[in-house]
Amino acid sequence: MPLLPIILWTDALIFLLLAAIAGFVWYVRRHEHLRAPWWRVAQTPAAMSALVVLAVFIIVGLLDSVHFRLALPAAPGTQTDRTAGRNVAYAVDVKSVLDLLLASIADRPERTYSAPLATHAYAKEMVERPGTGGGPGTQIRDYPRLKYGGAHLRDPQRDRQADVLLTGFRGVALAIPLWLLVSIMLVAACTSAEQLASRAFWHALWSGKTEVPWRAILITLALLLLLVLPVALLSRHYHVLGTDKVGLDVLYLSLKSVRTALVIGTLTTLVMLPFSVLLGIMAGYLRGVVDDIIQYFYTTLSSIPGVLLIAAGVLVLQVYIETHPDLFPTSAQRADFRLLWLCIILGITSWTGLCRLLRGETLKLRELEYVQAAQAFGVSQWRIMSRHILPNVMHIVLIAVVMDFSGLVLAEAVLSYVGVGVDPSMISFGTMINAARLEMGREPMVWWSLASAFVFMLALVLAANLFADAVRDAFDPRVRVGIRKLRFARAEA
Repeated sequence: MPLLPIILWTDALIFLLLAAIAGFVWYVRRHEHLRAPWWRVAQTPAAMSALVVLAVFIIVGLLDSVHFRLALPAAPGTQTDRTAGRNVAYAVDVKSVLDLLLASIADRPERTYSAPLATHAYAKEMVERPGTGGGPGTQIRDYPRLKYGGAHLRDPQRDRQADVLLTGFRGVALAIPLWLLVSIMLVAACTSAEQLASRAFWHALWSGKTEVPWRAILITLALLLLLVLPVALLSRHYHVLGTDKVGLDVLYLSLKSVRTALVIGTLTTLVMLPFSVLLGIMAGYLRGVVDDIIQYFYTTLSSIPGVLLIAAGVLVLQVYIETHPDLFPTSAQRADFRLLWLCIILGITSWTGLCRLLRGETLKLRELEYVQAAQAFGVSQWRIMSRHILPNVMHIVLIAVVMDFSGLVLAEAVLSYVGVGVDPSMISFGTMINAARLEMGREPMVWWSLASAFVFMLALVLAANLFADAVRDAFDPRVRVGIRKLRFARAEA
């Protein structure tokens, strides 16, 4: 089937960020002083376990960042050969690779709410039952059967529990050999042949005594596979996390929300870093009038409530979209542009904290001997800032970026909840929580939408925080000195 590739603004920026990360990794590998702190991060069990979880979220986000439009079928009686001159028409909906992989979940909507792994609707409706002996049917209030959830069962009340347990057991049985295969391939790709042939290496691996915490990595991978494979098998016949008000699968909505959270957490940093780094270093090194102007600027910006600036920016964008509809031919492009605009606004309103940190660190660095020597030799101010100041504040930049990621993910949820976040047509954790707000007040209470968004956000934010803690410990000189003193005291004791 012909496809029309669609490159959204955020898609291009995501892959540009991936290229920048690849270049950064290549640069770090060539410099020992940069490779050493990252090696300390790689030796931390909690950080590597968190990195495995983050890798799963990143893969989901990347699969959801390759977009295209499917070709519509040809009209009856027309030629299907593209060389015959027929103009191929494409669907309005923009799909992604993740949508194709989740087609079995996304293309099975129910009428309304249904509980996780349910076979019947969550609320009673008028159901017509056929009469006996060919007589007229009767209408009663009962829980109607779902169209897709458990449709393969003849007697859901009798067979559902056994079917769920059997399918889950099949997923576990598939997860074990797959885990062994992936583990062997992963260890073999990162370890020399001599170590693989040594029994001592495998004993140290399972004892947790290797430099790289392979045991923590493999245990985390095993837990993920034991969770993902049973859920994947169950989702073929059930709605594992239930359905929402319009019958959409909550598991599908949760997975689609991952990309929005990652975009908010990563692209916002691309906006805030130029402001923070440039203005912070200039204020600390140049001082005087430049310092006063920059301090006045970010103090004034910090005094304005961020929600008001974001709301004003979203309203301005909404007016621009309504007056230029020809620039946004599809709803996905319109929603993506609003997401990009939200990243820009969040970046503009969140750079002040890092700017203060860099200003204070630069004030200290400009008084050190090597900076004074560069000034004595007549080195220009911009060269001193780029060659001597910037490399020595990068640990602060890196720590701030990693630790701000979780805060930005939570900020998107809060902003979408109050109505000034992403476009309502875009799936995100914030829109899920906003929709679940009304569902929590009904009787019986619909809890699974809010619970699913909470669990996915908790896993993403917790993994990011654990990895951020390891990065901070590895790059912060004060923490490294404290760790050395503690180890020295323990050795003497």
